Amino acid sequence: SSKQGHFQIVNTCEIMAPVTKFTKQISNANQITSQVREAFRIATEERPGAVHLELPEDIAAEEATTTHIFSVQKVRRPVAEEKALRQAVEMIRAAQHPLLLVGAAANRKLTSKMLLEFVDSTGIPFFDTQMGKGVIDERHSLYLGSAALSQNDFLHCAIEKADLIINVGHDVIEKPPFIMQEKDTRKVIHVNFYGAKVDSIYFPQLEVVGDIANALWQMKQILKSETLNIDKKYFLDIKQKIETHIARDEQSEQFPLIPQRIVHDVRACLPEDGILALDNGMYKLWFARNYRAYAPNTILLDNALATMGAGLPSALAAKILNPEKKVLAICGDGGFMMNSQELETAIRLGLDLVVLILNDSAYGMIEWKQESLGFKNFGLKFGNPDFVKYAESYGAYGYRVQHTDDFVQLLKSCLNTKGVHVIDVPVDYSENIRVLTKELKEKSCDV
Repeated sequence: SSKQGHFQIVNTCEIMAPVTKFTKQISNANQITSQVREAFRIATEERPGAVHLELPEDIAAEEATTTHIFSVQKVRRPVAEEKALRQAVEMIRAAQHPLLLVGAAANRKLTSKMLLEFVDSTGIPFFDTQMGKGVIDERHSLYLGSAALSQNDFLHCAIEKADLIINVGHDVIEKPPFIMQEKDTRKVIHVNFYGAKVDSIYFPQLEVVGDIANALWQMKQILKSETLNIDKKYFLDIKQKIETHIARDEQSEQFPLIPQRIVHDVRACLPEDGILALDNGMYKLWFARNYRAYAPNTILLDNALATMGAGLPSALAAKILNPEKKVLAICGDGGFMMNSQELETAIRLGLDLVVLILNDSAYGMIEWKQESLGFKNFGLKFGNPDFVKYAESYGAYGYRVQHTDDFVQLLKSCLNTKGVHVIDVPVDYSENIRVLTKELKEKSCDV
C-alpha cells in the first residue's frame, strides 16, 4: 500500500480494456471465486481471448468468509437455424464456380474434421486465410492457396472467377482475404459462431449463425449423394499456376538467403505436427503464401493486430503446452529484440526450442511498403548485437548461417538436439519488390 496517494497508481482496468474481452477489479475477497469462474467462462467462449482481473493488495490481504467453488458446466453452443441452412444449400446447388474460404474461427478440432468431410463430399475447392492455415491439410488436391494478400495475387484470379464464396469462420479483425465490391455478381455466405460485421468491403448475402461444425454437418447431410454442377477446371489450372510460381525459387543458392528458400527448407525440416510460431514482419507473408500447413494450429501467427515481439513468447507457450512436439520460432531481428529477454525464460524452464532470427538489420515490411508506394526508405535501418554471443550470454546455443546450403543441416541438428538454439539467418528481402510487387502487378489470370 502506498503512503503517498498517487505513487505508482494507474487505472489498470482502463489500460487493459481495449486489449481484452473483459476486465474488472475485484473489490471484495468473497468475490474472488465467482469472478475467476466468470473470467474463465468469458475467455473460453467464442471468440476465445484474454481477460483481466485486478486483485488489489488490500483485498488480497482480506480473509474470505466463503469457500464456495463454482463447478464448470459444459455449455453446448446454439445451432444454426434450419431456414438459413436450406437457403445456403440452395445457393450452393445453383453455383457453378463455388469456393470455400477457411478462416480463423474454423481452427477448432471438430470443425477441422467436418470441414474436411464437407470438402470431400461436395468437391468444392477451398482456400484459407493466414489464421485458417492447416484447418484442412494443405496437401489436399482441392486446396488452392492462402490469401496472404487482400487482392492482386494469383489466388485472386480464382476468387474473381467464383460465383459463390462460402466463408467459414472468417472474422473482419483479420486482414481481408478478398475485397467485396458494390457491383459484384458473386454471392457470399457467412458461416460463423456469430453474425457478420458488415462494412464497405464485407457484406454477405446470407448469414448462417451457430456452431460451425454442426452447420457444415447439416449442409453436408442435406446435399448427401447429390452431384453438384461444379466446374473446377479453371480453379485447378490456377492451382497449378500458383504452385509453379511458388516453387520457382525454392532451390535458390543465393546468399544471403531469399525468403522462398527459407520457407522451403523450414517445411522440409519440420515434422507434420511440428509447430511454427511466427513473429510479425515481411517473412509472415512469405510463410502464409508458400508454407504448407498439414494440421490445425501448426502455424501460429497474428493476422489481426499483427503485434511485433509476439513470436518468441508464443513459441514458449506452444512448447509448454506441447512438450512432445518440435517448436520453431521465426522472428525478424526487430521483433526478436522486442522480447529477446524471454530466452532467459526458455532456459530457466528447461525448454527444447529453436529460434530463427531473419536478419536484415531493418524493418523489412515497412521498407517494402514504402518502396511499393514509390517512397524512398526512411528511418528503418538499425544495428544489431552479435546474436550468437547474445544467445550464449543467456546459456543458449548460438549459430550464424554462413552459406545457403548449410541452413538445412543446421536447422535439422538444432531441432533434434535438446536445449535452446538461436540461429542468425541473413536474409535478402529484395525479392519483396520483384515477386510481391512487380510480378503480381504484371500477372495474368489467363490459363
